[in-house]
Amino acid sequence: MKRARRRVDVNLQELDEVLDQARQAPVSEPDYQKLKEALHTLVELLAPSRSTEKTSTVLVETPGATPSQEGSSETQQHPRAGHGRNSAAAFTGAEKVSIRHTKLHVGDRCPECEKGKVYSQKEPKALVRIVGQAPLAATVYELERLRCNTCGQVFTAEEPEGVGPEKYDESTAAMIAQLKYGCGVPFYRLEKLEGSLGVPMPAATQWEIVEEAAMIIKPALKELIRQAAQGEVLHNDDISMRVLRLAREPSDKRTGVFTSGIVATNRGRKIALYFTGRQHAGENLAEVLKQRTAELRPPIQMSDALSRNVPKLPGGVEIMVANCLAHGRRQFVEIVQNFPVNCRYVLEMLGRVYSHEAEARERGLTAMERLQFHQQHSGPVMDELHR
Repeated sequence: MKRARRRVDVNLQELDEVLDQARQAPVSEPDYQKLKEALHTLVELLAPSRSTEKTSTVLVETPGATPSQEGSSETQQHPRAGHGRNSAAAFTGAEKVSIRHTKLHVGDRCPECEKGKVYSQKEPKALVRIVGQAPLAATVYELERLRCNTCGQVFTAEEPEGVGPEKYDESTAAMIAQLKYGCGVPFYRLEKLEGSLGVPMPAATQWEIVEEAAMIIKPALKELIRQAAQGEVLHNDDISMRVLRLAREPSDKRTGVFTSGIVATNRGRKIALYFTGRQHAGENLAEVLKQRTAELRPPIQMSDALSRNVPKLPGGVEIMVANCLAHGRRQFVEIVQNFPVNCRYVLEMLGRVYSHEAEARERGLTAMERLQFHQQHSGPVMDELHR
């Protein structure tokens, strides 16, 4: 829900007349209001949109509002780590080349003091050099052919060892799939990129390569779904998706197509699953939970409050529904300009909960300790906010 801009009818000719009259005499009160409204509207249109939802940013000082006594984690400043230069150890995918000293060897006499002996250091000096290359590289092997001028027999050179019979090897399928589904690069965009680098790769060919590889790893997908069903917390949501052709049952009256994302967490590990089709996120989650072991306790299902995200499970199967607090909080952020006093109260109360969560993370509490901590400190805050 976005705040609607107020409508202001502007007559440019009338404003020009006001400006011309202002040169001769002071501006009258009605003309002053016209100019003021026009300028304020222009500033609203040119002002940059808000890119943060921090309470300190979305709230303005409102008369009669009392700031929260407890500090919110949103207003505490913490240094952000990980913004320096990457060390050589960070380049785990780089090719390692060891360079030996050309003049000295382990045990040789020191050329500086001529008394001691040199020995190898544990950490060598590292030089990182990065070059550009195409995501998909092609190699053309030109096999020499010799023809007898008498019998006409043609003799072809043998293929190099390790070339193989396939034009596209496994790494080709892996790279295309990673670019498409891991980085969001469409097939046609990769086609243009590779074409400009002299390696033609039509989008239709890319699809055929990925489809063939997907059939090989399908058992791995089934196992990931089975393991995700055993998760302690399952997050799910969906978004509309465009599919050129989707096979449907004749009795299917739905017209929408959706991609559902399901993230299952268990013992510090995360499994992300994606399903594209006619079903919503709740229906896809219900299909996943069919493979859950009956002896496990009910999982926590985390999503926004949309009813289509909640799975309809058969009798005997239970889940703990936990609606996302960030989604609910965002509704108040969007209307803060219309109800500043009320929204300030809600946002600052929720700020206490976020502060408790930050403290729990800093203390490294376990899941059960974290739950008890929130029940003790955040529970009364949420009960007061509910009242």
